[in-house]
Amino acid sequence: METYDFRARSYNWRLYGGQDSIEKHLPSEIKRHNAKNVFIISSKSIAQKTTLIQRIKSSIGEKYSGAYTEIEKDSTYSSVMEATTAAKEASADLLIAIGGGSVIVAARAVNIFLCESENPFELMTQYPTDKPAYSPRLLKPKLPTINFPTTPTSAMNRAGTGLKNNDLDQRMEYFDPKTRPVSLFFDREALLSAPFELLRSTATTTFSGTLASLAIPSPNPLVEGDRLQAFALTNKSYLQISSPEMNEQNRYDLCTAAFLNNRAADDGPPSAQYGPRDPSRKNVNPFVGNYSISTVLHLFPGVGQGEATSVLTATVARKSAEESTSGSQTIARLLGVWEDGMTFQEATLKSADEIESRYIKVGMPTRIRELPNISQKNFSQIAQQTLRNFNYDSGTRSDDDQLKASLELLEEAW
Repeated sequence: METYDFRARSYNWRLYGGQDSIEKHLPSEIKRHNAKNVFIISSKSIAQKTTLIQRIKSSIGEKYSGAYTEIEKDSTYSSVMEATTAAKEASADLLIAIGGGSVIVAARAVNIFLCESENPFELMTQYPTDKPAYSPRLLKPKLPTINFPTTPTSAMNRAGTGLKNNDLDQRMEYFDPKTRPVSLFFDREALLSAPFELLRSTATTTFSGTLASLAIPSPNPLVEGDRLQAFALTNKSYLQISSPEMNEQNRYDLCTAAFLNNRAADDGPPSAQYGPRDPSRKNVNPFVGNYSISTVLHLFPGVGQGEATSVLTATVARKSAEESTSGSQTIARLLGVWEDGMTFQEATLKSADEIESRYIKVGMPTRIRELPNISQKNFSQIAQQTLRNFNYDSGTRSDDDQLKASLELLEEAW
């Protein structure tokens, strides 16, 4: 590794946190973007169980132009299209998303559908037969977006969008850096609104992703600093998440960890987040789980993002243990299970046991058979859907190899 041989990038954003953050900071944010028709996107629970929308309306006055509060789990195409129609009728020139990953992702899709002229099916990632997948470039300017995350979701400031559409055999995928938020609000009421089960699920994804990112070192000290601080925050909070009464500081820490891990991912190697797309690549990371399978599992009713992650992580680590590198020593030390004289393979296996024990401690599943609405009869369908995942499918392995590897892992993780 060459010292200081790295790149770094950023984009224009602002982050506000704390109690009354809406009243203190939102009016100036709206003014900064010269918005006159602010449109809110949320789930039904946010509208019914919090005062967030009312607070925003009171804060920005006549600049409030309406809200769509029916976004469904997994950002369904149908609810996104309804939200797009409502935002268009309101002449929206700035979007506010309040919620977890489903709502924030849905708002990105609304932004794309409002501003691009082509059909959504033409804009989404394409998977032509016998050719690499490609994501069409979305060139039109986008509306400024402000996100109010309610959970520590990695979606809070990303640029990728995936929608569930039951009429297709794949997610509808889009990528547009211009849909990143211009500002984020870690508002106290928003963070306290997430139910314990949802918070635990999203925190599991944050803990798992933050830990996995540290298995492959980066020459960029900015990346390493963000990763280590993210892990320090999420490790402490995740150990305290077994009780629904976890305090609000834990929620702030988990959201901050998700933000830092995203920032590190922007400047770090893609494999730290999604895993090597070709098993022949160097720097195999045993701790990344399997993004493509987790994405499909998450589409089943009753399966959260965290649950789709926790049922695979330890199995993947054990399956990849023979390919361990010095990164496994790093992970073992962070988890407190490293012993002098361990081989890297032993460190991976010991770490897998520790990760699994933490999942069990907080009440998360560790085997696919523990998930609702999934049986071994679904494995062929799940494996087939992994072929349509742009973040994982780079066209470097054949479909047959991908299907075989997916089915093998599904059986081992059952």
